[in-house]
Formats: sequence, C-alpha cells, structure tokens
Amino acid sequence: MRRTPFVVLALLALVGALGVVVVLRSFSDGLKLPVLGPECTVRADGEVTLDTVQMANAATITAVGVRRSMPERAVVIALATALQESKLENREDGDRDSVGLFQQRPSQGWGDAEKIKDPRYAADRFYSALKRVKGWQKMRVTEAAQRVQRSAYPNAYDKWADEAAILARALTGRATGAVACTVTGSPVVRGTAAAAALMKGLRLDWGKRLDNKAAAEQAAGLTVAVTDASAGWRYAHWLVSHASDTGLERVRFADLEWHAPDGKWQKVTGDADADRTTVIAEVFS
Repeated sequence: MRRTPFVVLALLALVGALGVVVVLRSFSDGLKLPVLGPECTVRADGEVTLDTVQMANAATITAVGVRRSMPERAVVIALATALQESKLENREDGDRDSVGLFQQRPSQGWGDAEKIKDPRYAADRFYSALKRVKGWQKMRVTEAAQRVQRSAYPNAYDKWADEAAILARALTGRATGAVACTVTGSPVVRGTAAAAALMKGLRLDWGKRLDNKAAAEQAAGLTVAVTDASAGWRYAHWLVSHASDTGLERVRFADLEWHAPDGKWQKVTGDADADRTTVIAEVFS
C-alpha cells in the first residue's frame, strides 16, 4: 500500500528532530530517510551511512581494538555499544555524569571526565573491561555489551549488531574499497600541517602496530608499508574515515583510488602493476 504524504512528512520531521541519521534504512515502498550533512557510506555485505564525525570515531574504536589484538567480534561489540550509547558521537552531556563515546561514568570508576572524552582512552577502557568478562566471545552482542555497561536497557545493544558487523568488517580490512566518504569545501589544513595531522592521528590510534619503518611522512602526505591486503585496507579505510579533519585529498591502495570531493573508490587506469605493498595518502597542497 502506498504511504500517504502525511506519513512522509512525519518521517521527515522525525529526522529533523533527531539530527543526522546514523543508518540508511529502506522502507517497503522504496522510500529512504535522508542523511543530512557530509556523509560516509560503508559497504561490506550490507550498508551503513554515517556522518564524517561518526565515521572517524568508528575507525578509532576499531584501530584501538586491532592494536590490542582483540578479535573482530570484540570490535563488533564495541561499535554496537557506542552506537547505542552515543550514536558514535563524543558526547559531553550524557545521563548523570556519563560522557564520551561509551557514556562511561567517572563515578563508576572509568576515569576522570577529561580522559573519558578521549576516544582512544574510552575505547581502550571498554576493551579492557570486555576482556574481564568470562566467556564474552560466545555471548550475544547485547549480552556482552551489557556485562560491561550495566545499562538500564540491557537488550538495547542488539539492534545495532548488524550495523556494527558491517563497520567492523570494513574497518578491520576484510572488505575492499568499502569506506567511501565525501569531503567538500575548503580543507581544514593543507600541506605539511595536514601531513603532520594525519601522521599524528595514525600513530595515536595504531600505536606499536605502526612501527617507525611502516609509515613515512612527506610534505605532500604519507605512505604506509603493509605486508598484506587486509592491513592495506585497514589503513586505507582509517585514512578515509579521518579525511574531513586532516586535509586528506587522495588515498591509493592496490588498483583503487579514493578522491575527497568525489567520495568514491575508482579503478586506477593504465596501471597493470599496481603497488599492493604501500598505502599512499596525499593531502591538499
């Protein structure tokens, strides 16, 4: 049955009240809720749409998990938790004294508020708590998340399990050219300052996973040496996820290249011997 204009208007009003739509969902008649502002689309056996801030936070949560040698299942649980608790936004105005991506509370022993507002610290504390949950690997996403969070809504995390799995599949490098962000307008930084911002974020998120020989910074950007395709796509997707706040213009890996204004991964033509050992990032000059 065709929906009435009143239903459509009501849906649009709801979108306006909620702000940016986190996940693009289709209705039976093909209607899709609009996404406001710059966006990133993740396609990895399913599709999720985030704004650029949410995408950067998802990439950081994933990087911290990989750096800690946590399995992909742990990343899924962490992402589902952050989607439920904060919609992947680093909030300062949660319930009572809750702050940050996971709405962790200083009064509950998660650390002081300023530390919790650091996405890397918050993610690290979440993974530490998850590791202490006996048998978490075999639990449902919502059960494992609840053991960590002790929420008043213990089943709420489950509704984000599918979206979190798509994000984790892409951000851990198990999908090719899966994170596509569109970045328009003037870059926030350029040249050497942009390259330095990229390198700083890369090292903060990946830590010892990114040894001194793996990444090299140049005036025009940086390169990351990788040993396999999975690692290459982990870094390539991380770079694209953080493009809006680092002045990133292009990312190239293997035979694909992403360009900021287009927001798409496209084949590099005329390159039969594409380099599969190096991720190349270029910033706006």
